[in-house]
Amino acid sequence: MMENLKSLYEQWMALQPLEERKRYLLSQRFTIDYNYNSNHIEGNTLTYGQTELLLLFGRVSGEGELRDFDEMKASQVGLKMMTEVATTGKMPLTQNFIRQLHKTLLREDYTVYRNLPGGMYTSFVIHAGQYKTRPNSVITRYGDRFEYASPEETPAMMTELVDWYNEAEQSGKYTPVELAALFHYRYIRIHPFEDGNGRIARLMVNYILARHDWPMIVVRSRKKSEYLEALHRSDLIVGSNPSKGAAATLTDIRHFFKFFVSIVASELKYNIEFANEQSPDVWWHDGERIAFRSDSTAKLLQAMNLEPEITIEQLSSVANINTAAVKKQLRQMTQKGYIQRRENGDWHVFATSSV
Repeated sequence: MMENLKSLYEQWMALQPLEERKRYLLSQRFTIDYNYNSNHIEGNTLTYGQTELLLLFGRVSGEGELRDFDEMKASQVGLKMMTEVATTGKMPLTQNFIRQLHKTLLREDYTVYRNLPGGMYTSFVIHAGQYKTRPNSVITRYGDRFEYASPEETPAMMTELVDWYNEAEQSGKYTPVELAALFHYRYIRIHPFEDGNGRIARLMVNYILARHDWPMIVVRSRKKSEYLEALHRSDLIVGSNPSKGAAATLTDIRHFFKFFVSIVASELKYNIEFANEQSPDVWWHDGERIAFRSDSTAKLLQAMNLEPEITIEQLSSVANINTAAVKKQLRQMTQKGYIQRRENGDWHVFATSSV
């Protein structure tokens, strides 16, 4: 498992520095893929296409909660903030940095209202950039309630986590991937904030990887069930005591670590394949190579990407198929989220060519 990961990393480093065009395309894709998936895991309803239009073009398209649009924009600000700090210096990690990231993601305090049995309701304030002031827990997929660190325990446990990380990083005892996986698990077992803990955990994973010259990764929302199951299986080994969770070892979290390594490997493989691809007929979407049944599909995408205002009749000529076949393929690509037709009739292509 680790040998395969090491081989992939060496292949990736052998490609450095990437040509400017490839670096630009991968950077754009990471921006959309990361923000879409990290927020989608937590319930954000924006589509992949809406995320791209918002973050790359500043456009609001389609229906969606205002909060979801604001959350996505704040996520991108947090990603840029994290990346800048991770890649421009080697200052020790601080709790203040983590709290600043949290405040950037949540933007401001807000009140949550919850219905209670019997028609009553309660409310509480979510604090941006501050550790929790009330207990938090989760109902697992198996119906059990799982408690995180108490508000009283949290400051000391976060101090211990940050101190451990800085010492472990300096010691060289762990690889960057091991450090990132351990930090993620230990952090989640503390759950120091009232909201946004998953998003912060995934930002911190990339903070650690970027500090050590590893490419940043995306935990894809299609892997959400595997992600939660890997954490749950590790929780069963570690036990329910938050202090034990916050001091878990690699052996303790072996199920989560195996999943985490598979994610890093798959993201490295995607980056390598994308960087090496030279064919204009190969397209990608949300971290996956698109396999087309028909050669004409790539021709349609190329034409719409180069000339967004192109008509159905012109597309028919380009792909050498009749208009009925063009319309069928366009419907299929729209349903899969590869393309979208704007109100003015122009096309927006969300899939990406490697060249």
